[in-house]
Parts: sequence; structure tokens; C-alpha cells
Amino acid sequence: MALENLISVTFTEDELNKLTKGLQIVKEVLSNKTVNLTPEQRGQYGRIANQNKLIVDKAKNYMEQHPDWIPRFLDKEEFDRDYTTRKQVETHVQQLQNLSQQLLDTKTLLDHDNYTNALSFYRMMRFLAGENEPGAKPVYEDMKLLFKRSSSTNNDEGSNT
Repeated sequence: MALENLISVTFTEDELNKLTKGLQIVKEVLSNKTVNLTPEQRGQYGRIANQNKLIVDKAKNYMEQHPDWIPRFLDKEEFDRDYTTRKQVETHVQQLQNLSQQLLDTKTLLDHDNYTNALSFYRMMRFLAGENEPGAKPVYEDMKLLFKRSSSTNNDEGSNT
């Protein structure tokens, strides 16, 4: 019985070069403009939820209408720069997350296809080793080591994914 191939995709060298160059351009543009927070910092600052975005939008709108109400200690020019840049960044984050998810999903299907085929090959090696096919036993024994579990169960059927 033939195995179901979930995905079949290839990239040309030109496509891979374009992808690499595109990512390099993105990295160059973001260089010295982005930060990497520690996990603790991410927890400290969190994310702004939709409700809080509405608060920011509403405050900005009122600040525009009533500039005399803005506290003197608040740097409105910096607020406006942060506001504009956050909107610009958010648009690109959504696009990059979408592309990243597409790549991850494609990789998942490719991994599944490869693993399923590798298991079929392993089973054939087990069969051929049992039939004393010349050269099959060392291949089977070598691959069999990859299926050893740390528990006392001796399962060489490829339950590891």
C-alpha cells in the first residue's frame, strides 16, 4: 500500500536566494531598531490587550482635541512617535507571523512525510534482516538503536515522533 504524501513542494536556488536576501534586508532594516526582552521582562511588560489599545486610541484622540489637558510631564511628541511606530510595527508583525506559521505548517507536513517514509524503510530493513539479505542486518541494528526507549519497554516500532 502506497503511503499518503501530504505535501510536495520544492524551492529553486533562485527562490531560496531571494528568500535569504529578503530576510537579510528585513534584518538590516530592523538592526538597532528592535530589542530582545528576557522572559522576565516580557512578563513584566506584557502585551497590550485589545481593550487597552482602545484606551490608548481614545487617549490619543482626546489629546489631539484638548492639548491643554495633557500633563506637563507627558512628552506628547514621544507619545506620538511611539504610537505611530507601534502601528507600523504591528502591521508587519502580523504579516511575519502569518508567513512564519505558513512555513511552520509546511515544515510539519514535510516532517510527517519524511518520518512516515523513514519508518517504512526501517520496517523493510527489519524484514530484510530477518530474511538474511546481505548487508541489511547492520543497517537494521544501527537504526534499531534509535527506537530504544529509556523505559523498560523494548519497542522498535517507531513510536518516537
